[in-house]
Amino acid sequence: MTQNERDELEERLGYHFASEERLERALTHRSHRGVSGQIDNERLEFLGDRVLGLVASERLFRTFPDWDSGKLSKGLARIVSEPSIHEAACALNLGAYLRIGPGEEKTGGREKKRLLADAYEAVVGAIYMDAGLGAASDFLDRTLVRPALANQLDSLDRGDYKSILQEWLQQRSLGVAEYRLRGESGPEHQKTFEVELWHGGKLLASANGRSKKEAEQSAAMQAFAELEGSNGNA
Repeated sequence: MTQNERDELEERLGYHFASEERLERALTHRSHRGVSGQIDNERLEFLGDRVLGLVASERLFRTFPDWDSGKLSKGLARIVSEPSIHEAACALNLGAYLRIGPGEEKTGGREKKRLLADAYEAVVGAIYMDAGLGAASDFLDRTLVRPALANQLDSLDRGDYKSILQEWLQQRSLGVAEYRLRGESGPEHQKTFEVELWHGGKLLASANGRSKKEAEQSAAMQAFAELEGSNGNA
């Protein structure tokens, strides 16, 4: 990986590694090991999978204080599922930076769901080793957990967060939340939208998403969790 490629990827990840070797290892598939002699990413993937489980479990536990263990387990299974992790890996364009062998290259390895999901988890493990749980948690929350919650609320038997937040505000006669599009970036086929959530003249939350709806849902989730934590449950 060239320095320009590394800089580009770290900007996408929103994290700069103290150890460049950890990032390269996280992106090295076992098919490349025989070619380069380098250590592959399987150990980091193992670690990242455990960190992901912990971070996602804590997020669900804190965000949904009324959920029992069965519903928490269901929510966790959806967040850490291969399709969910694969989607996060694609949003970061990890496939373009993978180190794979000729065989995987010929068979479309850069687009394989399992391979990309493993690489994402390996990156999580690499960030954890590089800077600890706080940095890994921030990365996971930003790139996987919040988007997954925003996109999968209906399948988790919850209404959408914009509706949940507005109902919470109305029950307390606190008026209406306002969503403002702060900006958008990226190419037309892969835009990122940034949305701010305002209420009573105050900025309550801001979030990014691959659509305005996703960004609004993520901002509403943050605001709801913050307001509910500060004021108690409805």
